[in-house]
Amino acid sequence: MNVLWKKLCLLPIFTFLGCLSTVFAQSEIGSEVPVRTNLAPTTELWNGLYLKFRLSEKIFWYQENHYRRRASAENRSDFLGRMGQVYNRAGLVYLFNDQFEVTVGPTLVFNYTPDRENPSYLSNTLEPRLWHQWLFTQSMSGIKILHQFRFEHRFKRDNLIGAEYKFTNRYRYKFIAYIPLNKPKMQNKTLFLAPSNEIFFQTGKYQREIFEDNRIYTAIGYTYNNFMFFGGHMWTYGSTNNPGTYANKHVIRLNIMYTLDFRNRRRPVQRSLPPL
Repeated sequence: MNVLWKKLCLLPIFTFLGCLSTVFAQSEIGSEVPVRTNLAPTTELWNGLYLKFRLSEKIFWYQENHYRRRASAENRSDFLGRMGQVYNRAGLVYLFNDQFEVTVGPTLVFNYTPDRENPSYLSNTLEPRLWHQWLFTQSMSGIKILHQFRFEHRFKRDNLIGAEYKFTNRYRYKFIAYIPLNKPKMQNKTLFLAPSNEIFFQTGKYQREIFEDNRIYTAIGYTYNNFMFFGGHMWTYGSTNNPGTYANKHVIRLNIMYTLDFRNRRRPVQRSLPPL
C-alpha cells in the first residue's frame, strides 16, 4: 500500500510537468529574443486573512482575502502609496488523507489603476478566475513540508478604458517548509519559521512570455489556539507586458489565519497550514 501511495503521489507531479512541457512547446521557435531589461526595484505591502473551516470528515471551506498596496509613482520605496489589489479567493477542499487534499473554487480580483490622475484609466477593473490545486503535506523530524500545485484560469483586462478581456492560464508550483523553533513539531503556541519559493508560468493567445514570476518569501509566525499569525519579506522577479522587460519587488506581507472544526465546536483545525 505504501508503494502504491508513493506512486499515486508522483502522478500529479508528472502531470504538472507534462503541462509545463506543453507550455514550452507553445513558444515561438526561431522568434527573436529581445534584450533583457531589468527595471528598478519597487515595494508593496500585502495584508491577508486566511480562513479554513472543517465541515465534515472530508470537506473543508477555504477562503483568502487580501488587501494589497504598492509604492507611489513618485517614490518606489514607500510600500503603500497607491492601491494595488483587493483579492478574494474561495474554494471547497476535499481531504483524501492527511497527506493529500484537492481544492476547487472561484477568485475575484479588483485591480486598481496604475495612474490615478490619468483619465484614460478606470479606477479599478474586475478579474474573475477559476482555480484548483493539489496540496501534498510531508513531515520530516518535526518540520512540515508542503508541495502546492495550483492552476488558474484568468479573465484579465488592462485598466485602460475600452480594453478587452483576455483569457490566460497560469501554472504555479510552491515549496513551503514550516520549521518549529520552540516546540518539537507544529502545534499550539509554536513559534515557527516558514521559508517558501513559488514559480509561475502562463499561457494564452496574447502571452509572449511563458515565465511570469518567481516569489521567494520568508515568514516568521506564531500559533495560538485557533489563530496563526505570520509575516515577513517576499522578493519577486517576473516578466512585464513588455517582452524582455522584467520587474522585481520587495513586499512586506502580514497575515492572520483562523481555523475552526465544526465537528467539535471552537477547536482549531489541527493539521491545517496556510499556503503563504
